[in-house]
Amino acid sequence: MENSEIAKIFWNISEILTLKQENPFKIRAYQKAAQTIENLSENAIDAINNGTKIPGVGENISSHILEISKTGSFKEYDKLLKSFPQGFLELQKISGLGPKGAILLYKKLKVKNIGDLEKAAKSGKIRHIEGMGAKKEENIIKGIEQYRKRKGRFLLSDASAYADAIIEYLKTQKDTVDAIAAGSLRRGKETVGDIDILVTAKNPKKVMDSFVKIPYVKDILSFGSTKSSVILKTDIHVDLRVIDPKSYGAALHYFTGSKAHNIKIRELAIKEGLKISEYGVFSAKEKFITGLTEEDVFKSVGLPFIPPELREDRGEFEAGLANKLPKLVELKDIIGDLHTHTNASDGANTIEEMVLYAKNIGYKYIAITDHSISSRIAGGLSEDEMIKRWKQIDMINDKISGIRILKGVEVDISKDGTLDYSDKTLKQADVVLAAIHSNFKMGKDAMTKRVAAALNNKYVNILAHPTGRLLSMREPFEIDLESIINTASMTGTCIEINAHPERLDLDDIHCKRAKEKGVFIAVNSDAHTTDGMDFMSYGVTVARRGWLEKNNVINTFTLEKLLEKLYAKRI
Repeated sequence: MENSEIAKIFWNISEILTLKQENPFKIRAYQKAAQTIENLSENAIDAINNGTKIPGVGENISSHILEISKTGSFKEYDKLLKSFPQGFLELQKISGLGPKGAILLYKKLKVKNIGDLEKAAKSGKIRHIEGMGAKKEENIIKGIEQYRKRKGRFLLSDASAYADAIIEYLKTQKDTVDAIAAGSLRRGKETVGDIDILVTAKNPKKVMDSFVKIPYVKDILSFGSTKSSVILKTDIHVDLRVIDPKSYGAALHYFTGSKAHNIKIRELAIKEGLKISEYGVFSAKEKFITGLTEEDVFKSVGLPFIPPELREDRGEFEAGLANKLPKLVELKDIIGDLHTHTNASDGANTIEEMVLYAKNIGYKYIAITDHSISSRIAGGLSEDEMIKRWKQIDMINDKISGIRILKGVEVDISKDGTLDYSDKTLKQADVVLAAIHSNFKMGKDAMTKRVAAALNNKYVNILAHPTGRLLSMREPFEIDLESIINTASMTGTCIEINAHPERLDLDDIHCKRAKEKGVFIAVNSDAHTTDGMDFMSYGVTVARRGWLEKNNVINTFTLEKLLEKLYAKRI
């Protein structure tokens, strides 16, 4: 069982306990366990079986994980599930409702699931419930629409984990020559509808036999000698195609997409008197010319190789023909992380543990950026507590060589645009991230002014997760990002790509816009555990989709150059 599946159970428990208004410390324990397990690079079940201590996961939750590994659930969870009707928990995913609202509608209108909720909202019954109103009813209808748009799509991280596992399994089969993921997954889209895998094989039928027998397959949709389709137990649809080696590049290009990109390249081919398909590049008389590699396909129409992340018909052809394609940033270019949390706020590890992990993966610096006081739910620190924490960092810097620890804070932006800490305190930090963690329902103009006011503070270096979205749970708040990018440009403030798979915020389109405006980007993990720093790869994928190069990303800078950039705004 994957970590994401285990974490989902613990998130569900925390939601049920919240609905039942249980002990908040117990709720927080399950939330912290879920968060920690999501961030683990090692499988949680394997870790416990191997005797590895998982930070933030005690004996009780460890025993639940072992029970889950055997039965797929555990007794306490099953009992809690029975305390509400089937489908009720799904209501928690509707933006604009909330736990208290769900309970209230259950009591007053017998709302048991999303179908009941939609019927009650569209018939105008919710507005008459005390504490609701017409606006709340309208937001619930919008929330249902947004949820249905998201449903059936999977986070890039989850889809990647399953694709990697399937590919690894297929490569162990003696008849498999090669296997690779294609589609939106290869292009690095933030969410994925399904998984496409291409293989070359000595004996295609045996590879297909192996594929449909993978343990986490729930249903076989089709089974053939060159193509099979399955549904995994997590409801992800996976297609496997066997391709001819001589057409490998053409097929990989075609099935990687996007549709708009493929249409454009076929149009270019026609102008050259050629035809491009998944089978290769052909002459006007249907004679096979090439198709072995993707480079061959691009070369046939006068283009250099275009990285998969750019294949969205957003200017890659024009840039390629003009020999102006960007040299995209790579994970190896990242030499530090400027957004991490410790057990002083809502993280699971100590400063030393976070720093040593960062050093081990080759980083030259790491910023410890625990929450400011307004984020009490996240264990936010008062100004005095934070100053003591920074003094502790100074002492640890003297003890650990080979990496520099930067004193940082993720400071809340208040409703009026002021910051949670005084300038006197912020002045003592090396890195100040400003973020929205409350009052998400402000109108676009008010939210834009709120964030812009924070960016005008000379001590704010980075705007963290700029739209507040959670891809699987929460829509972005309303904000004029074009205006914010302009403000960042004028004030010398950086904008973050938050690499957490549920955020990936800033998105790729606005990354490209920020680059055009000369705004520097910080790709940060927002790690709450040591393993959480491994999320950095997803942030780099967003950066690549946003056409960013190494010199656009501040945590590719040397320490000296980084500090110069961070402190320049204060002058």
